[in-house]
Amino acid sequence: MLIHRKIKIGRKTLEAVCFSLSSKNLIVIRGKHGYIMCGYINLKAAEMFKDVAVKVTGVSSIKDVLKAKVNSSTSSAKRLGIYKNQPIKDVLKIIA
Repeated sequence: MLIHRKIKIGRKTLEAVCFSLSSKNLIVIRGKHGYIMCGYINLKAAEMFKDVAVKVTGVSSIKDVLKAKVNSSTSSAKRLGIYKNQPIKDVLKIIA
């Protein structure tokens, strides 16, 4: 199953996708300046490509991600002011 949602932040729109895999969901929210990912995606790879990437854990839906806090992030994300335990709602404004 695939779920695709648009998330509005002011005048900007982010895309959220959720793919059902064997026992868990793979979730990504993508903005113009970066993305938020669940634990399925490799943060080390995102770092290698110098992506602005934020990882959240313990989530199983897009709704859960929106209520979560930053677990970890790439150095590029940190340079934009993203930090551990920051609410994802604040991150959305930065990456939109």
